[in-house]
Amino acid sequence: MLPTEILKNHDTPFYYYDLEVLRRTLELIKSSSDYPGYHVHYALKANVNPVILRVVADYGLGADTVSGGEIVRALETGFAPHSIVFAGVGKSDREIALALRSGIGCFNVESSEELARIEELAREVGETANVALRVNPDVDAHTHHYITTGLAENKFGIGMDMLEPIIQHCIDSENINFRGLHFHIGSQITTLEPFRILCERINGLQEYYESRGILFASINVGGGLGIDYDDPDANPIPDFRSYFEVFHRYLQLRPGQELHFELGRSIVGQCGSLISRVLYVKSGRTKKFVILDAGFTELIRPALYGAYHKIQNLTSHSDIMDKYDIVGPICESSDTFGTDVLLPEPRRGDIIALRSAGAYGEVMASQYNCRTLPKSIFKE
Repeated sequence: MLPTEILKNHDTPFYYYDLEVLRRTLELIKSSSDYPGYHVHYALKANVNPVILRVVADYGLGADTVSGGEIVRALETGFAPHSIVFAGVGKSDREIALALRSGIGCFNVESSEELARIEELAREVGETANVALRVNPDVDAHTHHYITTGLAENKFGIGMDMLEPIIQHCIDSENINFRGLHFHIGSQITTLEPFRILCERINGLQEYYESRGILFASINVGGGLGIDYDDPDANPIPDFRSYFEVFHRYLQLRPGQELHFELGRSIVGQCGSLISRVLYVKSGRTKKFVILDAGFTELIRPALYGAYHKIQNLTSHSDIMDKYDIVGPICESSDTFGTDVLLPEPRRGDIIALRSAGAYGEVMASQYNCRTLPKSIFKE
C-alpha cells in the first residue's frame, strides 16, 4: 500500500518510488539466478532515474543499453564497462565509437550492415569489438504487437536462415571477437511457455553449429518477463524462481558457457507509481470524467498502446462507487488513462495513484504543451 499521508505533502504530478520493493526484487533475482555462468543485466530503457540505477548497480547487475546516452548514464551510475551490452537496430558511428572507447562488454549486432560498420570503426582505432549476433528466432511471445520482437516480420535481429555466413565472417575477422548469439522475443510476457520454446530454438541452433565446428562462448536470451498490472499489492515481485528455472531446465548450456539475461520491466515496474491530483470531476451527457493534473506527458503507455494501469483514489472515504473516465489535461483526445474505471466518489484535490509505473513511465515523459517534467520522490 502507498503512504498516503506522505504523498499528500508533495506537489503533483510526481513519480513515487519504493526502494524497499526494488531491493527485495533485486535480492530475489540474485538468489534465483545463482546458477553457473548466469549473468543478469538491467535494461536501462525501462527507467534511467540515477537513484534507481545506483541501487541496481550496487547489486552487481550489468547494464543492457540501446543508445550512446544510456551507455554514458550506466557508466555514471556505477555499472562496470565490461558488464555493459549495447543493442539496437540503428547504432550510429558516434555511438559505436563511444562504446569502443568505453570498453563495453559486447555489441548485440542486428544486421550484417551494422557488423561491417562496427568492424570498420574498430579497425580504424586498433580495437577488437566483442560481438554477439542477435537472432530472430520467430517465437510468438503472445503479447501486444508493439512490444513483440521475435517474429519473422519484426525489424529486430537476423533471420536464422541468414545467420551462417555472418557467423563465419565474425570468426574470420581480425577486429571482431565473436562471443555468441543474442535473442529477445518481446516484453510483458506473462506465461513461461514462450521462454521454453526459445530454449528449444537455441538448443537446435547450438547442435547445428557444433556439427560444423562452431561453438558459442555466450548465449543472451534477453528479457521480457511481465508484471502483474492488475494487482500490484498482491504481486509486487514477479516469479523469478520459475523464470530462471525454465532456462536451467530446458536450455542445454555447454561447459563454461555464459548465459546472459536483460531484464527491465520486471525489475523496476512495481516499485514506481505516478501520483496525481484531481482537478475537476466533470459530468457529460453519458459519461463522468475525472480530470487529473497528470497526462500522457507523464505516462504515455495508455495513450500509446492502450496499456492498463491500476488506478486508485488514495484519499476518498466515500462508500459511493461509480464509473469514471480518468483523463489528463493534454489537448489530445488520446490523453486518457482509463475508461469506465470503478472508483469511490472523487472530489477536487483527491490523490490518485497510477500503479505499476516504474517501467516506461518517467523515462518516456515529455514536455509537450510546454509542461514540466515530473519530479521523483523516494521511500527508502
